[in-house]
Amino acid sequence: MARVTIEDCLKDVDNRFQLVHLAAQRVRQIREGAEFLVQPTKNSDVVTVLREIAAKRVYCKTDQDDK
Repeated sequence: MARVTIEDCLKDVDNRFQLVHLAAQRVRQIREGAEFLVQPTKNSDVVTVLREIAAKRVYCKTDQDDK
């Protein structure tokens, strides 16, 4: 994936607020020592996390997932 956009991520996430929350939570995990789920590049952690979300490696658990 050469370029990731917010629209790429919104295909799998319900809304922008949920996307921001998910990305922020994942960036915190990475900065605390979690491994990347996609090949890291020279980009910032935020861009790499958006790549993870667009690649469907990271997703947001909903109430419907519990059923």
